[in-house]
Amino acid sequence: MNKIHYINVGGYPFSIDEDAYRILDDYMSSLDRHFSKSEGHKEIMQDIEARIAELLQESLGGERIVQRAMVDKVIGVMGTPERIAESDEADKAASSGAAGDKYSTGKRLYRDPYDKKIGGVCSGIAHYFGIEDPTWVRVAFVFFGFWGFGILLYLIIMLLVSEAVSPSERLAMKGKPINIQNIADKFEEEFDEFSDRVSDWKEKWSQKKRRKKYRGY
Repeated sequence: MNKIHYINVGGYPFSIDEDAYRILDDYMSSLDRHFSKSEGHKEIMQDIEARIAELLQESLGGERIVQRAMVDKVIGVMGTPERIAESDEADKAASSGAAGDKYSTGKRLYRDPYDKKIGGVCSGIAHYFGIEDPTWVRVAFVFFGFWGFGILLYLIIMLLVSEAVSPSERLAMKGKPINIQNIADKFEEEFDEFSDRVSDWKEKWSQKKRRKKYRGY
């Protein structure tokens, strides 16, 4: 009989047998090494762990102990660092003739905090139904707002539907596979966008200070 380990993955406790534990530990160590030099290494690993915990819970079903087959299944879904490298090479080879990603429907309904006018409801609905431009959803709410229930419906959705906070949630919102490559790519994309916004803010602040300085003379 295999030895049983008691571990915590993504904030959730699991009982796991020796073989499964060894494979999962090696897998997590390989991911940690792979992302060690990435921006937001800690945040990427936290989100990956949360997704692994979700998959393990699904695999357990009515079982109490995580076994090797379950861990193998999780790794198959999440992917490996070696698969990321192979995918990157394939993307580079195909990039010259690529026409862009097909806009897909979402897997879960979330509010989009990165594309919102008020609460991110309209952009979240647009992602869920595969509508590329959320402006059409906003127009629909304005139209129905003239009869009163559009505003009420918007407020109800804003209260009941949570925001897509983590990279995994934002991937699910847009209907993309929640694997290690997409989690890392999404985090780095948002980190770059944040850096650009900070740079723009610094530039505007510098210009404002210069204008004040010139007015002082």
